[in-house]
Amino acid sequence: MLEGMTGEARERGRRSWRARLGAWFGRTGSEALGWLLVVLGVVLMPLPGPGMLIVVSGMALLARHYTWARRLLGPLQRQAVEAARYGVATWPRIGLSFLGGVWLFAVGVVWWVAPTIPTFEVLGFGFGPELPAAGWVTGLGVIISACAAWGLLAYSVRRWRGPAVAAVASPVAEVVTGPVAAPVMTD
Repeated sequence: MLEGMTGEARERGRRSWRARLGAWFGRTGSEALGWLLVVLGVVLMPLPGPGMLIVVSGMALLARHYTWARRLLGPLQRQAVEAARYGVATWPRIGLSFLGGVWLFAVGVVWWVAPTIPTFEVLGFGFGPELPAAGWVTGLGVIISACAAWGLLAYSVRRWRGPAVAAVASPVAEVVTGPVAAPVMTD
């Protein structure tokens, strides 16, 4: 298609192809990816792993196209920010959150290794001699969840406990519950 074109026309053709692909992803591709992430996240919900995070990611993509998704995502974003601020309000909370990530990572390693466990019943459901859904797939999903938790913890500490936040609102409790809704970050 581009064989008989001059250099400038060929470059224009490439740019327009990239622009068309970008426009397609902006419309159809992001919508399809959003729906795929929502469905995948719902399927992953009962399994250990980042199911809810995947659903929220899909909803964020769908919010670009649908008003109902924007309405659902708005309160969810506010609650997530409030929970993140609350979670990093004190150093003991940060430490416990980090230890929760360590525990999650250890559980992922155990599920990956899949040791033999004793057989037992809970409410008529039998377990053992293997862990339920044991294997590298489940273990990797839990380990990725631990890494995501650590990443979100680091982001929250940097965002809501950084030096600029301390300069705007000195007591951390005021940032979480007080009149300062969102500190303004200045350079």
